[in-house]
Amino acid sequence: MTARPVVGVLALQGDVREHAAMLESAGARAVAVRRPEELAAVHGLVLPGGESTTMSRLLDTFELLEPLRARIAAGMPAFGSCAGMILLAKQALDGRPDQHQLDGLDMVVRRNAFGRQVDSFEEDLDFTGIPGEPLHAVFIRAPWVEKIGDGVEVLARAPDTPSAEGAVDRIVAVRQQNALATAFHPELTGDERVHRLFVRIVQGA
Repeated sequence: MTARPVVGVLALQGDVREHAAMLESAGARAVAVRRPEELAAVHGLVLPGGESTTMSRLLDTFELLEPLRARIAAGMPAFGSCAGMILLAKQALDGRPDQHQLDGLDMVVRRNAFGRQVDSFEEDLDFTGIPGEPLHAVFIRAPWVEKIGDGVEVLARAPDTPSAEGAVDRIVAVRQQNALATAFHPELTGDERVHRLFVRIVQGA
């Protein structure tokens, strides 16, 4: 592993440029991934936010679905934010019956759990593994984690605040070995600490 790992951003939909900028600031070389040969050249991959059912279909269309499943199963580090969290899960509730899952995290997630676009909100979170001040998180039609397996570590939960009403203590960030996922969008805040955590995971893999 090089000191500056090559980290891909799945570039089919979502906040590709924002994630790439944060990865560069966090010490990685960021590249866009749209084809299997591009996936084969990276040390880790970010799955950005977007619309999980659309991204699922596009993975199939671009012939990335099975190569990505294989690389994740082999231990390639992967980080999913919002829709990316849904894709990484073993099971997603309230999704389409034909939606593909990558089975990168032993968990069940619920799509759009926090409500519609108008129910989006921002909140400060205590995040295990990230020292310093609380992490400012942006939730946009976010999922939450309904259930986790024994090997999944909870990193953050929704706080007991008015903006998180109805979701207090719901799991919003997890890690299982080399897989990391957040229900929120850390690429939108200017705080690169989540991306630094992921880059460390990639370097350690």
